[in-house]
Amino acid sequence: MANESLNSLKERLLTILKKDAFFRQKIILSSGKESDFYIDARLVTLTAEGAFLAASIMLELIKGLNVDAIGGPTLGADPIVGAISVLSYQAQKPLNTFIIRKAPKLHGRMKHMEGPELKAGVRVVLIDDVATTGKSLVDAVEKLRQDGVSVLKAMVLIDRQEGAAESLAQHDCPLISIFNSSDFLK
Repeated sequence: MANESLNSLKERLLTILKKDAFFRQKIILSSGKESDFYIDARLVTLTAEGAFLAASIMLELIKGLNVDAIGGPTLGADPIVGAISVLSYQAQKPLNTFIIRKAPKLHGRMKHMEGPELKAGVRVVLIDDVATTGKSLVDAVEKLRQDGVSVLKAMVLIDRQEGAAESLAQHDCPLISIFNSSDFLK
C-alpha cells in the first residue's frame, strides 16, 4: 500500500470499476434475478492495477485480525486471492490462500478446495468480487465449517444489497463490503 491511504485506494478502484465494469442493461444474475445493471468486476480484478487495488484494500481491512488464510468461491475470488498472496508475502506477512470449487473435482483427489490444506481450527476470511444473495459465500461458509475451519467474516468488493449480508448473518458471518450498488447508481 506504500504511502497511499485506504480512501485513496478505494477512490481509484471505484473509478475504474465504474468506467470498465459497470453496465446499464437488463441481465439475469447468477441468483436467477433480473437486474437493470451488471457489474463485471473481473474486468477490473484481472488487470494488474485492479488486482493490486482490490488486494491492497482487502489486506488493509483485515489488518489486526488473527487470520491464517483468505480465499473464496471460484471465479470471483480467484484473481484477488492471487494478488493478496503476493502482496502479503511482499509485506513479510504471508497469508495462505484458497479457492473453493462450485463442485468437487471428479478426478484426482476429488477436492472441493484448492490451496494449502485448511486444518480444523484455522481462522479464515472469505472473499468474493460481487455478492447478490450471498449463496456462494453461504455455501463456502458451510463447507469450511464442516471441515472445522473458523470463518471470521466475508468480504466483497461490491454488495448489490439484495440479501447477501442478511443470509451471511444467519450463519454468524458478518459481511464487509468495500462498495455497494448505490455507489454505482448515484
